[in-house]
Amino acid sequence: MDKPAELMVTHSLGQRLFYWVCRTTMLWTLRVFFRFRRRGMQRIPRHGAVLLVANHQSYLDPPIIGVCLSRQMNPIARAGLFVNTAFSWFLGRLNTISIREDGAGDTAAMKKALRLLKAGEIVLLFPEGTRTETGEVGEFKRGAGLLIKRAKCPVAPVAIDGAFEAWPRTRKTPKLFSRVRVQIGEPIEHDELMTGGVDAALERLRGDVVDMLKKMRETT
Repeated sequence: MDKPAELMVTHSLGQRLFYWVCRTTMLWTLRVFFRFRRRGMQRIPRHGAVLLVANHQSYLDPPIIGVCLSRQMNPIARAGLFVNTAFSWFLGRLNTISIREDGAGDTAAMKKALRLLKAGEIVLLFPEGTRTETGEVGEFKRGAGLLIKRAKCPVAPVAIDGAFEAWPRTRKTPKLFSRVRVQIGEPIEHDELMTGGVDAALERLRGDVVDMLKKMRETT
């Protein structure tokens, strides 16, 4: 069924070209400098809303996931990244949603994400809320569960491996020629995911990410 016209998200030709030039450039950068591998791309449908839920290892994470998709996505990022005017413009051209550090209390960001999902877009969420300090998957914050609950669309777990070694939060610049991999899991229907409530949904999604990470790390 076609989406109502008022819900459709449209981008100018210039924005579309900018997005795909950035995507192509990043894909080749990852392949050349980070021995990049991606799996599960076919699991994301070509149309319709999907909420992506990923572990957060480094600044590389949003573009790593973006190059795995055949569609534009809308990543959620902390407001601190928008302080610089030029970088704020760049993030805006890449559909980035600014969210306050306290996340759960940012109703404007929540409403924007929900509006995009209602329009059939892809939104990327990092439920840990910040980059890992150890390389392991941290707690999925309950504030993220509120968005998952209200999204009413399929939710796909995504596991990123190697980005922490390539660019941990203790380094100002990335370490080249590290190995970076990403695995997209099977999208989970909203009703199925929410059967046990928000806490159970977060636990399941985190468990899926951890399992995918483990399998990737067992693969040479």
